[in-house]
Amino acid sequence: MANLKLHKDKVMIFGANGLLGQKLVQAFSEKYEIIGAGRKPKPPLDFEDFHYINCDIVERAVVRKAIRDIKPKMVINAAAYTNVDGCEAYREECWNVNVHGVENLAHAAQSIDAWIIHISTDYLFDGKEGVQYAEDSKPNPLSYYGRSKLAGENAVIASGAEYTIVRTMILYGTGRGLRPNFATWLVDKLSKGETVKIVDDQFGHPTLVDDLAKAILRMAELKKTGVFHVCGTDYLSRYDFAIKLAQIFGFDVSLIQRAKTADLNQKAVRPMHSHFDLSKTARELGIELCGVEEGLKIFKQQLKSTRT
Repeated sequence: MANLKLHKDKVMIFGANGLLGQKLVQAFSEKYEIIGAGRKPKPPLDFEDFHYINCDIVERAVVRKAIRDIKPKMVINAAAYTNVDGCEAYREECWNVNVHGVENLAHAAQSIDAWIIHISTDYLFDGKEGVQYAEDSKPNPLSYYGRSKLAGENAVIASGAEYTIVRTMILYGTGRGLRPNFATWLVDKLSKGETVKIVDDQFGHPTLVDDLAKAILRMAELKKTGVFHVCGTDYLSRYDFAIKLAQIFGFDVSLIQRAKTADLNQKAVRPMHSHFDLSKTARELGIELCGVEEGLKIFKQQLKSTRT
């Protein structure tokens, strides 16, 4: 008897060529048929049930037609305008992507009764020292980027679609054809023996992107809706994260110099203490993302395998 190919539910992943998008394709590929979408060409990912279309989320008619034609069970939005300082300078473009683009996806998903999973950020909060933010904590964004992401969340909720909002922060990891993230930039600099200045007054939870993608897959499998805070378990400063990376990679830690946020003259104001309460994710998903040491060891191995 011939082997029959089992039907797989379709999942559309917008922003499939980004860091998180690529990891979502990888995480979901075994159990779902993946249709990736983005403004850039198809990423060089080799999975049997991975297809790709060029689709800009700001183009409402194109988004609506694509989602209605493909009829996915789930729409995952990993697309965003994430240049925090750039959002201050290019506010219209930021709003078009982070708000109008999200509206387009959410309304198109609602029109075919699809579930939308939307990726959001810690920048919704003001990051006051001593405050731990739960999913129902009151947002108070300090930057235009933060305000746009809050408006994007509200657009998802107002659409009437079944939704899950995943707030995360400080993503790092490897991928193909990507711009640098904090960890890959740091490895590049330290491997060349270059001195770097890293702020010691911004705190948060560094998050291995592979871990986040697996957590989102678990949400899909458990059909978890609502808002979730999902990030690495360790809470530390950017400087301490950089020191830990240097130690694990065997770089000279003396190349890392302390700096203060005020010295950087950045256009956008950052939350200084992004401390998430992760108890809901641990309780409802039954998982904890890895801490910094474990995550950086995995990251080191991934970098090694991509360069051999």
